[in-house]
Amino acid sequence: MSDEIKKDAYSAESIQALEGMEHVRKRPSMYIGDIGVRGLHHLVYEVVDNSIDEAMGGYCDTINVYINEDNSVTVKDNGRGIPVDHHKKEGVSALEVVMTKIGAGGKFDKDSYKVSGGLHGVGVSVVNALSIHLKAEVHRDGKIWQQEYERGKALYPVKSVGESTERGTIVTFKPDFEIFQQTLEYSYETLATRMRELAFLNKKLHISITDYRQKDDEGNFISEIFYSEVGLPEYIKYLEGTREPLISKVISMEGEKQGVPVEVAMTYNTTYAENLHSYVNNINTHEGGTHLAGFRRGLTNTLKKYAETSGLLDKVKVEITGDDFREGLTAIISVKVQEPQFEGQTKTKLGNREVTAAVSQAVSDMLDIYLEENPNEARLIVEKVILAATARQAARKAREMVQRKSVMSIGGLPGKLSDCSNNDPVQSEIFLVEGDSAGGTAKQGRDRNFQAIMPLRGKILNVEKAMQHKVFDNEEIRNIYTALGVSIGTEEDPRALNMVKLRYHKVVIMTDADVDGSHITTLILTFFFRYMRELIEAGYVYVATPPLYLVKKGNKKEYAWNDQQRELITQQMGGSTTIQRYKGLGEMNAEQLWDTTMNPEFRTLRQITIESGAEADRIFSMLMGEDVPPRREFIEKNAIYANIDA
Repeated sequence: MSDEIKKDAYSAESIQALEGMEHVRKRPSMYIGDIGVRGLHHLVYEVVDNSIDEAMGGYCDTINVYINEDNSVTVKDNGRGIPVDHHKKEGVSALEVVMTKIGAGGKFDKDSYKVSGGLHGVGVSVVNALSIHLKAEVHRDGKIWQQEYERGKALYPVKSVGESTERGTIVTFKPDFEIFQQTLEYSYETLATRMRELAFLNKKLHISITDYRQKDDEGNFISEIFYSEVGLPEYIKYLEGTREPLISKVISMEGEKQGVPVEVAMTYNTTYAENLHSYVNNINTHEGGTHLAGFRRGLTNTLKKYAETSGLLDKVKVEITGDDFREGLTAIISVKVQEPQFEGQTKTKLGNREVTAAVSQAVSDMLDIYLEENPNEARLIVEKVILAATARQAARKAREMVQRKSVMSIGGLPGKLSDCSNNDPVQSEIFLVEGDSAGGTAKQGRDRNFQAIMPLRGKILNVEKAMQHKVFDNEEIRNIYTALGVSIGTEEDPRALNMVKLRYHKVVIMTDADVDGSHITTLILTFFFRYMRELIEAGYVYVATPPLYLVKKGNKKEYAWNDQQRELITQQMGGSTTIQRYKGLGEMNAEQLWDTTMNPEFRTLRQITIESGAEADRIFSMLMGEDVPPRREFIEKNAIYANIDA
């Protein structure tokens, strides 16, 4: 048998069942992370990963995702189709093995896939176990094969239901309400963001998403098609759309180093933030790992060597460190690893040691060529590095001032902070409140046992436009650091956050329910995303939702959080009602603020999560950066119903 024939021999023998799936339904969070919004969307990603594997193997170029009217989801591809022939070991069709045995799939057979997507290879069987109904349809060998399941159990053996000239797999599933009790509703924006990301990471692959639950102004179902001809360089351009470039073109490379397929794309802009996005087998490794370490090593060593040999550092008195080379840098690192080893709190940190040297070599080779061929842009990069080093020295002094201020303050805490009596961070929460007036009301209405109040004076600094030392110089920002009890990074990573002494596990942003309040919330979230991202990733950041209206009739009173609720309450009360519009938190008395916004039994807190670091980076840059037209377009499109989950 030739190697080519063996490569394409994707049959029942390629499928290996690793273990049963008895406890998937009992402990779903072990397999999909959680049973909330993120876990619900993870089901879609698992099914799409199977199709991506076919694309990575060169067998598929189109994937279609449909959100159906009943919130079920259909994923269709034009790959080879899951094998349906008899599996000798399991005694049933290979399709049934894939769908009902956890960890079963072609991705565990190296002859079928060299590398595969998916983080732990739990596969579509977990989706099946957590769905009230799933239907698999395979177009293969001129026939249409079908099998349906309820909560992971097959309803009948795989059967032929017709003929077909096409090939591929169609999976339709509806999540189980017994598992996902928080919500069964899919977010089009969340799924579209991931599909766009996958299209950039897998060039020349068409990925579409259609939402059959909503239509546009012309009466068509909401739909998008994502396709990238060149991959990561286009991804960089997409992310950099609202920033002013420092250099004119994207630096990129694609190839195999030391047996590891590596893709890198990077550029510099005039901002002060570092934006690195790393992927392993299409999975966003937001905790970094060996591939990111390799990128940083290659970047620093190559740029530093060039800066020294070019003579550009001859008259510079400040010491240049690795961090200085990353200011204003946006980069994407994507590696394919046959057997990835993951570490870290959320198992998204790559641990394969061999990857470090491979990526470092790839980046060095890429930059050597670029710097030699583009001396003018190389000079711009080095000049920015020198500016960053100078600013870093100023930032270090500002950080030291933050630490000194903490020690010298009474009890080490800001004077405006009204602390809680509970010393257990898990049970304690702090409200960052807009203005002294609202702060005073919140202090009167809170539960002093576990709720702390920190009033903020006006709008904090927009960190998106500020150099690092200006951020640490800002009094309000210094007070936030001090109140939370966190310490600021090291020389190697000035923005790293040490949360060992974090004093609250709920940090709640509470502002007025108006345009100014929304702006202040966005400013604070921008600061958290750029300088305290670890706080968001740990799930500690929330936004309070104060009501907009108080509707009264006689002794009856009800609160409304939007215009629709106000109208409904008014109709239910009937007759003439009195409506009070709250323009700010200060217009509520302490009891009202407690009842509606601070009481854990009745309040609604929106937890801030980062579904896609790259997309969050792009949105913050657009909303808080210098470029006005994209911001205006975004606001006009989303102002009425915006619900951005950062």
